Amino acid sequence: MRIKKAVITAAGQNQRTLPLQTVIDRDGREKSVLGILIEQALTANVEQICVVVWPGDETRYAQVAGTHGGAVRFVAQAQPLGYGHAIYCAREFVGRDAFLHMVGDHLYVSTAKPCAQRLMELAEAEECSVSGVQPTRESLLPRFGTVAGRRVAGRAGLYRVETVIEKPTPTEAEQRLMVPGIRAGYYLCFFGIHVLTPTVMDVLGRMLESGPVTLSAALADVARHEQYLAVEDAGRRYDLGARYGLLTAQLALALNGQDRSQVLAQLLELLADRELAAVPAGSER
Repeated sequence: MRIKKAVITAAGQNQRTLPLQTVIDRDGREKSVLGILIEQALTANVEQICVVVWPGDETRYAQVAGTHGGAVRFVAQAQPLGYGHAIYCAREFVGRDAFLHMVGDHLYVSTAKPCAQRLMELAEAEECSVSGVQPTRESLLPRFGTVAGRRVAGRAGLYRVETVIEKPTPTEAEQRLMVPGIRAGYYLCFFGIHVLTPTVMDVLGRMLESGPVTLSAALADVARHEQYLAVEDAGRRYDLGARYGLLTAQLALALNGQDRSQVLAQLLELLADRELAAVPAGSER
């Protein structure tokens, strides 16, 4: 299968302003978070992008899409029926095609091959849904969907998914989501980037007949009926909605970009000023 489409979800009522925020990208240029996500999708050879937004946000999002607006269309999530429904709102855009999916309230920083590109290549080769995952400490489980499964022989960091749970409790994770080889207290949590087959849309449509649904619930159903893979990514995901999330993401971009030396020097200067300010007048160090 060939993946030419991407869906970015940005309709969450509490997260809808995050993709509009401006940061300095690794190339030293000022960009919106949405613009960076669009560029990452296009770099992975996606040709068309659908952004799912809160009703009425279409104009603001189009303004920050940058020079790539011609490749982007916007679809409103008319009712706040959850994350799974937000993805399902793009069903007409997706049709019967597999598609790349990224969440709009995260930024992704990688020093190797971009995660989106890696996932797409794997999904095209295996012709199945693939999710990016990252070993994540137990205390962060309330923020992420989490998977467990069997390692694929001879393929480092690749798993055949058997179980998917949305935001598990530590007890639930210990009972159902332990993966051999992952260090104690860590679990495989979603990275925020997926390649999804049309089967996922079918499952979402069926489940939504009974009420709101999470993507994790749909993927758990997919894992029971067909091959579904997860791959560890060496990059980092930054949740912009977390406390200091936007600041942390900006620092990550800067420290992995062309202005690294300048930013490090400024950080050291801030720390030095703080230490000097803490010294009582007249004292010696």
